[in-house]
Amino acid sequence: MAAAICALSSGSGLKKLDEFLLKQSILTRPYLGSKPSSCLCNYAQHGLSSTYRRQLEVKQWNPGRRVCYVSNETDYSDTIQEDKEEDISKVTLIWRAIKLPIYSVALIPLTVGSAAAYLQTGIFSAGRYIFVLISSVLIITWLNLSNDVYDFDTGADKNKKESVVNLVGSRTGTFVAAYSFLALGFILLIRASIEAGNKRAILLLACAIISGYIYQCPPFRLSYQGLGEPLCFAAFGPFATTAFYLLQGSSSGTNNLPLSGSILSASFLVGLTTSLILFCSHFHQVRIGTQRGSGVVKLAVIALYILLFTCGLFSALPLTCMFLCALTMPMAKLAVSFVEENHKDKQKIFMAKYYCVRLHTLFGAALAAGLVVARLVPQRYMPQTIFS
Repeated sequence: MAAAICALSSGSGLKKLDEFLLKQSILTRPYLGSKPSSCLCNYAQHGLSSTYRRQLEVKQWNPGRRVCYVSNETDYSDTIQEDKEEDISKVTLIWRAIKLPIYSVALIPLTVGSAAAYLQTGIFSAGRYIFVLISSVLIITWLNLSNDVYDFDTGADKNKKESVVNLVGSRTGTFVAAYSFLALGFILLIRASIEAGNKRAILLLACAIISGYIYQCPPFRLSYQGLGEPLCFAAFGPFATTAFYLLQGSSSGTNNLPLSGSILSASFLVGLTTSLILFCSHFHQVRIGTQRGSGVVKLAVIALYILLFTCGLFSALPLTCMFLCALTMPMAKLAVSFVEENHKDKQKIFMAKYYCVRLHTLFGAALAAGLVVARLVPQRYMPQTIFS
């Protein structure tokens, strides 16, 4: 084959070279351990011009295997990545499908809301906390499963191996399971609201669930209209966090929680960090481009801490919250730096959402700890009531 290529004159043209290569019956795939350009080295050694080497890209498919000559390092890396995807174990795929880190969006709003209630009353119901946490996990499971179902319907998850629909092989089964989780979770939340004697809580939670539905479910699917982040902010921030705060109260007059500046400020902060996770989860799909998208991430993080310090300085939040949450700034800087450095790399940028999950979890834990500590200090911070 090399001798035949040597016989081709430099003036014969790329067309003749392509025709010659396509007529060959024996094509071997370059070994993964070789250098990216090793499949062309014989051509280069026999005088093939650099122009032809840059343009050459022959791809041929054989039954049962893929035969591919790659012309540059990018194509070669993509080939290796596809091979790696084929070798992913089922255990790894199941772990990806579960999306365990994402369940922090159920934990943090509940924890911050409960901490805000403790700041207000000095009372914390561990039993109700666990009960509502289980209910919230069921709701998040519905979101994950229904998202896989509707992405399967649109073809977005056709080649996504970790899609639950692809793993179990049943669109109907996944759909039924999703809405079973939703029904059970909402029934449990209604029971918790009845025990707390607070109708506002279940109304806010219903608004949060509706926001999740119109975000991803037909006929709305507002996520395709660029409204995913605002809906996420409202659902997990003002709606869910405030509702969980109210659920820590009771029907008795001594423990009937008012809406205070502390819980509203805290809910806005939680909504911002949650929306950041969603934005980075679909970073490669942002309409404004990855360069501007990385700028949006940076601005969102800056806005998060500006809002934190503003709320602290104007007594909407205790100073303990401002101090403890400020300690999470290195994690925020790490997340921003990762996005700025890797926003063009489709293979690496998917990790951005996990950096945001870490920031969301650490920031939420610091915010909740600050609310609790503010209740324990001798000169206790008193939340300002906005609505009784």
